[in-house]
Amino acid sequence: MSEPITQAQSTAELSLYDHETTVAEIDSTNGFSPVCNGLTIAAQADEFAHPDRFVDRHIGPSDFDIQQMLQTLGLSSLSALIDQAVPAGIRIQRPLQLSASRTEYALLADLKAIAQKNQIFRSLIGMGYHNCITPPVIQRNILENPGWYTQYTPYQPEIAQGRLEALLNFQTMVIDLTGLEIANASLLDEGTAAAEAMSMSYGLCKTGAKAFWVSEACHPQTIDVIRTRALPLGIEVIVGDHRTFKFETSVFGALLQYPASDGAIYDYQEFIDRAHAADSLVTVAADLLSLTLLKPPGEFGADIAIGNTQRFGVPLGYGGPHAAYFATKEAYKRQIPGRLVGVSKDVNGHSALRLALQTREQHIRRDKATSNICTAQVLLAVIAGMYAVYHGSQGLKLIAERVHTMTATLAAGLQKLGYSLGSAPFFDTLRLEVGDRQSQILDRAIAHQINLRKIGDGAIGVTIDETTSKQDLLDLLEVFSGDSASALESLRPASVAFPAALSRTTPYLTHPVFNRYHSETELLRYMYRLQAKDLSLTTAMIPLGSCTMKLNGTSEMVPVTWAEFGQIHPFAPGEQTQGYQVLFQQLETWLAEITGFAGISLQPNAGSQGEYTGLLVIRQYHQQRGEGHRNVCLIPQSAHGTNPASAVMAGMQVVPVACDNDGNIDLADLKSKAEKHQNHLAALMVTYPSTHGVFEEGIQEICTIVHHHGGQVYLDGANLNAQVGLCRPGDFGADVCHLNLHKTFCIPHGGGGPGMGPIGVAAHLVPFLPGHSVISPNSQTSSSIGAVSASPWGSSSILPISWMYIALMGGAGLTKATEVAILNANYIAKRLETHYPVLYKGKNGLVAHECILDLRQFKKTAEIEVDDIAKRLIDYGFHPPTVSWPVAGTVMVEPTESESKAELDRFCDAMIAIREEIREIEEGGIDRHNNLLKNAPHTAADLTADQWSRPYSRQRAAYPTPWTRENKFWAATGRIDNAYGDRNLVCSCLPMEAYES
Repeated sequence: MSEPITQAQSTAELSLYDHETTVAEIDSTNGFSPVCNGLTIAAQADEFAHPDRFVDRHIGPSDFDIQQMLQTLGLSSLSALIDQAVPAGIRIQRPLQLSASRTEYALLADLKAIAQKNQIFRSLIGMGYHNCITPPVIQRNILENPGWYTQYTPYQPEIAQGRLEALLNFQTMVIDLTGLEIANASLLDEGTAAAEAMSMSYGLCKTGAKAFWVSEACHPQTIDVIRTRALPLGIEVIVGDHRTFKFETSVFGALLQYPASDGAIYDYQEFIDRAHAADSLVTVAADLLSLTLLKPPGEFGADIAIGNTQRFGVPLGYGGPHAAYFATKEAYKRQIPGRLVGVSKDVNGHSALRLALQTREQHIRRDKATSNICTAQVLLAVIAGMYAVYHGSQGLKLIAERVHTMTATLAAGLQKLGYSLGSAPFFDTLRLEVGDRQSQILDRAIAHQINLRKIGDGAIGVTIDETTSKQDLLDLLEVFSGDSASALESLRPASVAFPAALSRTTPYLTHPVFNRYHSETELLRYMYRLQAKDLSLTTAMIPLGSCTMKLNGTSEMVPVTWAEFGQIHPFAPGEQTQGYQVLFQQLETWLAEITGFAGISLQPNAGSQGEYTGLLVIRQYHQQRGEGHRNVCLIPQSAHGTNPASAVMAGMQVVPVACDNDGNIDLADLKSKAEKHQNHLAALMVTYPSTHGVFEEGIQEICTIVHHHGGQVYLDGANLNAQVGLCRPGDFGADVCHLNLHKTFCIPHGGGGPGMGPIGVAAHLVPFLPGHSVISPNSQTSSSIGAVSASPWGSSSILPISWMYIALMGGAGLTKATEVAILNANYIAKRLETHYPVLYKGKNGLVAHECILDLRQFKKTAEIEVDDIAKRLIDYGFHPPTVSWPVAGTVMVEPTESESKAELDRFCDAMIAIREEIREIEEGGIDRHNNLLKNAPHTAADLTADQWSRPYSRQRAAYPTPWTRENKFWAATGRIDNAYGDRNLVCSCLPMEAYES
């Protein structure tokens, strides 16, 4: 694994994996500016530069628009705005040391040259990752379609019915294949899903046991992540052989792999019976494709099933993003981590979907939450679900049978060549005991451009997948025999039946959705019907505070599906991944320059994962200094709910810090709490700009107070979009910061995932950054915290998006983007302040990159709730802002820099018009319970109904503005009854009769 880049390192110290070429040398071959002490030198002005600049495409307002908005604010320039909005004491005194902005055409060519340094071998390594076929109709119309990848998390279900249905399909697929009763809408990866299963089992334990047993047959990366997660919680991890473990040690749970990592398929029934007799819950990590042929975990007693859905049409992507699954019993529905799509009904009694039970649980339960998981892998879950919809039960079974038959054929050929196999039966993976021939065989495989798995000192693993061909089998037999004639002679079709006790006999995927769309025409229409029910950035601005829904430029997205990035196994040899290593090291260098930190880890694959990782690094730092007793984490009461949840997961005690009337951290309370807990103070978690959308003047003093009392400062990077190019967290006192690449750095939200949450750390914390035992065996014995994600660099295949964004914008472009983001937010605040109070402002009456509008008064004056205003905004064609957070009864608006003045004005006009609709209620002209807001959103079915008994016209309900007449987005359903869905939880597809009724 590449070491984290530090600003103190010279280029001579920066090596690529085990390759000796320096970053500077590689950069020079691709036309990049050289690297100096970890920083790229700004390019000189070029009189031949192309006039079509991406910066001007990304930033919405024109220079003329910017001047108009500044006039509205009474300011003369962007510089004057920043001088008043951002405290002078934290401003950086030089431009960002990044290259100048590039054209899209030129940069794509440069990135292609880097990508081509990756070598696409046939990776038969397995370990839970497989080559697969992404059906082109799914790749083009979902993975590459901004109508799907620019959606936001479906917290507003009336405008997210399509995506919710796709996720319900995913849940149904998982429930059917695992044989369990309930499944969530995806988790981050298989390793973290296993860790979540351990945590859930621990929480359900009634015996007081503190040990978790893990089969040595599990994937090593999963064991690695579990060990990392268990340590701060005081959980002992016992790794052993399920055939010999007697439950003489009290354990609260156990984890099994099915099939095992080396391919063996075990009958776990007897083990599970013994586990249950010892009051232990059992989790089975199962390969979903194999479950079309093998007895599902729910039928042999598993309490939880987890795994990866990557092989259901999602590219390898050097490790991600991929959607993990999590299924369990109905009895544990309130303990299941992550998001759960449930079936409810709308105001008209029609079936409708929503996120159920634990939606935004972290913001409600905070340090009592069962998990800090706030990010799913929605886009990837949608792809995996559509893969099952496209193939259906018979199609999946045929794929599985072909994979198994080819594995059996290879096994027979290898046995004919004299090789002994590992345990039988097997599904798609063979373990071969080759002794001292291991190196020779592996070298021959590389010569054939095939990657095999090295197991221990004398075994080799081979995993077959749906892309494997007859020629691949011949090449494999030649690799093992050393002779093409022997290979051809040994290739004879073979099959191996599973024992009856292990064979699947129950049906699956019987719902019509999995049996109706097997032609491309039908699937295409189905996907577009779903897409039409969802509001995305292709429709309108999504002004969600703290979520930063900015442009995801097409040129940034293009490389994601390049084969050079997509078809690389996460554990491919380092010499085959030089392109990725160049990209990682350049991106780390740029992020270090932007944030002022000495080291970057790209491993955390979600913002919540970044929070957790940063706190583990702080914990490890204290441990290494002999101060492991430091376990108190100070958290402002206004903080993201994931903050306290992450702190608890990291083994810390949460102590809340009060906020003052302006939304800032109460310095007196902070000093008091820091002094009171100074002997145990581990960290302060702070969001900057504040959760209330303001640059706190006292941020440097806040950091000083914490440092003075022995703690470290963790800065939540959710609001970094207000800092890039203006100030750097590493300069004004932060020790750790997670960076939401899916916010500030343009990775799209994908309907609620993927995300990426790398962390930046100060120099003294660099030794503790995450490692990964699969590629760096010594990381488990070093000062590293270990692995937090299943793959070494998290969701690698989406990192080119942020690389493209930073390189396209350049240092000056990134700075201007930040300035315009702050301008857009202040312009909205100024236009709306006479209609809605702006709750918090900075010293000079300005906000940062977002503003909070106070709507609480309307509950008294018109019985109008914040949700009524949010739903009415849908009628105007907008996604509602963030509702009731961080202050109940308010909305938080973040326009980002990529929205034009025209779009900002449309939004402001809509909010002003809604204020007038409220005024009509206040003045008594409209009924308080039957009005435009209470009945919103208005659907096409409402407007076309035979009867209309509302005290306003249909036209006013549906077309409140000229632009809605030109381009109307219709909510797919009326307002949804949330309580009904929680009382009557259903999280799988209903029979078609239910929809018809």
